[in-house]
Amino acid sequence: MDEERPRPAAAVFDALGATYEHAFGDSPAHHDSLRRLLGDLAPGSRILDVGSGTGKPTAAALAAAGHDVLGVDVSPVMVGLARRQVPQAEFRQVDVREMALEDGSFDAVCVYFSLLQMSRDEQSALLGRLVRALRPGGHCAVATVPLDVEDVQGVFMGQDVRVTSFGAEDFTAAVRRAGLSVTHEESHLFTPAHPDARPEPHLYLHGRR
Repeated sequence: MDEERPRPAAAVFDALGATYEHAFGDSPAHHDSLRRLLGDLAPGSRILDVGSGTGKPTAAALAAAGHDVLGVDVSPVMVGLARRQVPQAEFRQVDVREMALEDGSFDAVCVYFSLLQMSRDEQSALLGRLVRALRPGGHCAVATVPLDVEDVQGVFMGQDVRVTSFGAEDFTAAVRRAGLSVTHEESHLFTPAHPDARPEPHLYLHGRR
């Protein structure tokens, strides 16, 4: 029976490695979101990138603009790739749910598609902690796949996973409950560059504490 269980997030993304970056790294909406965030930031901002993956495109774009970036990811393979690809940023292998976060310690937080293997309670609790980690007036960019699913087994780029998410309205409400004033919202349909990929909805939110 153990062989049938979906693999934990760290194992899934260890297996995917650079394949994930190839599949998702060219998303126009993701790059638009980064440009919007960069336009809001003061020079030399301190930024937390949650689920930093290979470091591209998020940490790379932010570090190239002169910001102080800390990326965190559960996957040691992803962290190794990120350190090699984006040496200007700092990367740590850690489960952000277990990470100490000091109130008001960041100017911005990015959470791009890094909540989907957490329960709804975990997602909501983490969003609240991340918002508290922002300085007053700090910025947050968050993206998810807005589907009303809870602990659903699926296959993601050939890897067995369990996925939990919110519908778009409920996710936006959760972000607001966490303490963000939503300043921008966009929905897109994106097809990853992978032979097993299908079009999937993406929701991008920007907000301020």
